[in-house]
Amino acid sequence: MAVAGPNRHPPARRSSQLLRLPSAGKRRGLGLSATTAASLCLAAVLLPAAFAAWGRAAGGASQRRKGRGPVALRWHPPARFSWYLQLQGPINDSVPAQVFEVDGFETSAAEVAKLHALGKRVVCYIDAGTWENWRPDAKRFPRSVIGKPNGWPGERWLNVAAIDLLKPIMVARLKICARKGLDAVDPDNIEGYENDTGFHITAAEQLRYNRWIAAEAHRLGLAVFQKNDLNQVRQLEPYFNGAVNEQCNRYKECNLLLPYLRADKPVLDAEYDPALYPTFCTTDARLGIFGALYNLALNGKVYRPCRQSG
Repeated sequence: MAVAGPNRHPPARRSSQLLRLPSAGKRRGLGLSATTAASLCLAAVLLPAAFAAWGRAAGGASQRRKGRGPVALRWHPPARFSWYLQLQGPINDSVPAQVFEVDGFETSAAEVAKLHALGKRVVCYIDAGTWENWRPDAKRFPRSVIGKPNGWPGERWLNVAAIDLLKPIMVARLKICARKGLDAVDPDNIEGYENDTGFHITAAEQLRYNRWIAAEAHRLGLAVFQKNDLNQVRQLEPYFNGAVNEQCNRYKECNLLLPYLRADKPVLDAEYDPALYPTFCTTDARLGIFGALYNLALNGKVYRPCRQSG
């Protein structure tokens, strides 16, 4: 069921945020028919080899952690692919994109399996840097780590400097992504140190937390994308498999993502201002970024991808 809510605009600050409204209720399941179920079983046999071949096209080397052997990731994202982001409403699986990004809590394992059967890779959206009062694990967060509002109703910054208090909660979230069979994770709001969080979070503490998120995702077999935090791209690129950014064209900061592009890793750009489309596509294409125009609700009603070249 679609999540209803008033039209809102992002807070006036450098770091843009996605609009995530509290769920009005659990979305209806897929209700798979016998034919669809049989197709999913066949896909489970045939698709892994195809996925592996696609994932090895670029970035196929196993991720390594310091002092440890290679980590077997489910997916090694190639440098270029088409990407569709939808966090609210019934997932529109007819969109001709190679990679779908969906909400980790709201999306069922059956929905993920259906997307896999259609040949899609699926990215798990979770919030790693703010507390959301509508999430089922909201009561697990100690009051001491919950800070100031970040601009969205029911959402507050987390004190990522208190990493030991957050670790068990974030591990549980990442395990939800892994159990549902998702291929990668997009941890949002990992730039609290640049915002008025109510805490004194240093750049070094933010780096420590972000690198830990990446390592934990890899430990669970998930690829991981850096979300925003452009001022730490150079330090974070070696730990992440790619980057997801919001409105780098609007803020004229897409060049800050070059370390990922030079490392042959994918960069995905979500823009929300219709006045910039399709002009921003020229910049994205020049740099090698996959960009698309969305509405702030991210409910599938607006999706205008830039044409890919090459």
